[in-house]
Amino acid sequence: MAIVQTAERSSHLDPSENVIFQRHMIAYLEASKRISGTVLEIGCGEGYGIRELAGKSSKYIAVDKFHTQIDESLIKKNNIEFHQMEIPPLNNIASNSIDFVVTFQVIEHIVNDVFFLKEIHRVLKDGGQLLLTTPNKLMSLSRNPWHIREYNPNEMHKILETSFNMIKINGVYGSDKVMQYYNKNKESVKRITRFDILDLQYKLPRWILQIPYDFLNRLNRRKLKTNNNDLVSTVDVNDYSITDSVDDCLDYFCIATK
Repeated sequence: MAIVQTAERSSHLDPSENVIFQRHMIAYLEASKRISGTVLEIGCGEGYGIRELAGKSSKYIAVDKFHTQIDESLIKKNNIEFHQMEIPPLNNIASNSIDFVVTFQVIEHIVNDVFFLKEIHRVLKDGGQLLLTTPNKLMSLSRNPWHIREYNPNEMHKILETSFNMIKINGVYGSDKVMQYYNKNKESVKRITRFDILDLQYKLPRWILQIPYDFLNRLNRRKLKTNNNDLVSTVDVNDYSITDSVDDCLDYFCIATK
């Protein structure tokens, strides 16, 4: 069981997280237009997606490796279950029992991504859909040691093909305001990594880099917020869109049907 909750777990409670938080929210809003029936969310994180999606389902099963405190008012209004467990496998989730699987910003953390997708395929009903997001490797600014791997567009399609035949990959894009933040972040990351003359970020084991990366990541986001408050604080979910182009998207929004 992991014991560190990192900057990977975005929260609306930290103003410096706003740009990345809104980027995550666009995926949930898109999912809310699609889901129904029994929904399984893998990697529910802080639980903010549950508020967006639970009301659209007849049963909502949330899974995360950390405990997630779900609002009691949501539980009273909706049929919600929470399971704390490492995945894969999807223990205690019956085969052919799920209408939609939602898993956002998770697969990049999974050691055995092929098994992960196989398990999702197993629990989905025939005609059921997987909704998945993950970062576009082509737009990453540095190595993220919390990620096992990231995918370029071709790799994204190939990994989904290990379990699914019907696949649609869309992209999450940001407005000019979001891309202004992205470019400021890019400049800031360059200033930090210029000291890495031996390219150690790509050579050292991930576990050595995780805590320094997490510290610098949080510090960088807060510095960007301090220096660009009007920009960071005014980005909202409407500054993001999902289209069928992928090459220069920030994240993939994948739809795979069983």
